[in-house]
Amino acid sequence: MREIDLHVHTTASDGTAHPEEVVRLAKECGLRAIAITDHDTISGYAGAFSAGEDLGVEVVPGIEVSTKYGVSVHVLGYYLENLVPLLEDVVYDRDRRNAKVAALMAADGLPVSYKKMKERFGAVIGRPHFGELLIEFGLAKDMNDAFERFVGKGKKYYVPRTTISIEDSVDAIVASGGVPVLAHPFQYNKSDTELRELIELCMDHGLRGIECRYSGYGPEQVAYLEKLAEEYRLVKTGGSDYHGSHKAHIALGSGIDGNLEVPYEWLERLKAEAKPQ
Repeated sequence: MREIDLHVHTTASDGTAHPEEVVRLAKECGLRAIAITDHDTISGYAGAFSAGEDLGVEVVPGIEVSTKYGVSVHVLGYYLENLVPLLEDVVYDRDRRNAKVAALMAADGLPVSYKKMKERFGAVIGRPHFGELLIEFGLAKDMNDAFERFVGKGKKYYVPRTTISIEDSVDAIVASGGVPVLAHPFQYNKSDTELRELIELCMDHGLRGIECRYSGYGPEQVAYLEKLAEEYRLVKTGGSDYHGSHKAHIALGSGIDGNLEVPYEWLERLKAEAKPQ
């Protein structure tokens, strides 16, 4: 049953819908609850929570942290009470990287000011924001084109980030009072053995959940991840990874092609994990 969406981005990071708008959309979709999981920030939660109280939509505080484990791996954190210094360092590093990208574009004569970008888009800037500018300048036809030719890895306006280890990210979420969950496991192209090794490593640092239902995952993939979660006694979560028009093919609550369904009982289990044991 489609009742919740625990992976949602807003304008606080790289989504295109404001936190209050996301809640309104959730209400229109008939969702009982959503989690605001912006990249490296929890700043979008307050506005969403207020709108949720007005509209009768439960809003869960969350975050998505980019980490390194050979490849980039994302960890979701729910019910964080604060951001420990390590996560603040992640935000600082993203800010440093973005300032360099803006300087590269300005050096090529493009009217890009990082200060004005933050005034327009907010404190957390991502590559889609640079892509949006490139589209406005007429240099890219759409977001895919912007990434493929300008801001994707190895391209002219790409500057790498210093990513923290997955162990440190899980530790940081736990230290922040949150519940860490491994996001979209199939995105990392790992074998069963490799994925189990990743899960077990993260569990040693406090991992308590796996995102089992995600946009584009088919029934066999979902069944496999749910079995893994049960085997390791981890909570199951699910979400669309909604970004608004930056990922227009993904709909809030229903994902790609309307196939995503996440039951409310999964949120109840997640809440139980958030309570002091």
